[in-house]
Amino acid sequence: MNDFFSKVKKQYGQQLPFVIYSKPNTSIITGLLQQNNTLHQVENFTEKGFVFASFDEKQLVLIPESESEIITVEKETTSIAPIEIDDLSFDPEAKFQYEYLVAQGIQAIKNEEFKKVVLSRSEEVLLSEFDLVETFQHLVQLYPATLCYCFFHPKIGFWMGATPEQLLKANGKVFTTTALAGTQKASPETEVVWEQKEKEEQQFVTDFIVKRLREFVLSVSVTEPYSFRAGSIWHIKTDISGVLNNNSTLEEVIDTLHPTPAVCGLPKKKAKAFILENENYERTFYTGFLGELNSSFLGDSRSSDLFVNLRSMQIQDNKAILYMGCGITKESIPEKEWEESVNKSMTMKRVLRK
Repeated sequence: MNDFFSKVKKQYGQQLPFVIYSKPNTSIITGLLQQNNTLHQVENFTEKGFVFASFDEKQLVLIPESESEIITVEKETTSIAPIEIDDLSFDPEAKFQYEYLVAQGIQAIKNEEFKKVVLSRSEEVLLSEFDLVETFQHLVQLYPATLCYCFFHPKIGFWMGATPEQLLKANGKVFTTTALAGTQKASPETEVVWEQKEKEEQQFVTDFIVKRLREFVLSVSVTEPYSFRAGSIWHIKTDISGVLNNNSTLEEVIDTLHPTPAVCGLPKKKAKAFILENENYERTFYTGFLGELNSSFLGDSRSSDLFVNLRSMQIQDNKAILYMGCGITKESIPEKEWEESVNKSMTMKRVLRK
């Protein structure tokens, strides 16, 4: 084992906070190893370090640059073959509960309470053994086009994930973000074709982001939607970029964007209220956001690179808790949404299977 991962294992063994991560389509793995177990919080987004925020933003955990050893390593070029899992065994009660939840969401949309809502569920997978280094390396090798991360704080817990969705990248006043929606299982035999439901869902997300950003920006540009592959899943993606006003702050922009329609719904407040009332479990850090905050250790200028915490799992003792969600519109079919959530669960199950 190289020195990088030896340090990470030692850090975990001492129950000290750390994060290791690999940004999309890059060759570097970066680590921040906090030198004490203090629980730091982001107060106004002027801090420097790595932020790990909950869905409700009540927990804005920070691993500060100033209190961390910063380490990097080149990714290994070895690759592992994707493991295709036909998970035909499932909990009928979980299927029933999720389809019932989706049906409630569809009815609320038909009642014109909101246009879209993202409904999620969790699933426990028992682990006979767990090796954080091996699992992280599987993540990086299987999902190179995503942000792969492993985050630990003794007062917060242990999380891993491979998220395809960028919340915001900002360098000075220049920013980029993405609108991501629609999900389709990748198949080498078939061409990617999107139904109207997915196209509509994607347009909801794009329109929301552009509309909300306009009060903070001098200019904004939007690409045409295109198909984007993240591991074994296809999405529809739109790139959005622009320049912020001189008086706009990073905190304002993050607050405007999070939670996005891709993890919450539209209108945001009504969809979020429905989620909190009906999902019947705590998302905690799932569908929150994470990433570099005003970091300067990889370059001369301070930049932020934040991602939505999708395709994630929490490791607890001898189990992994997986989190999956689906965008619900009036055209949604509960059984199809269940199947989509099962497809999404495979992202982490592939990593856990030997």
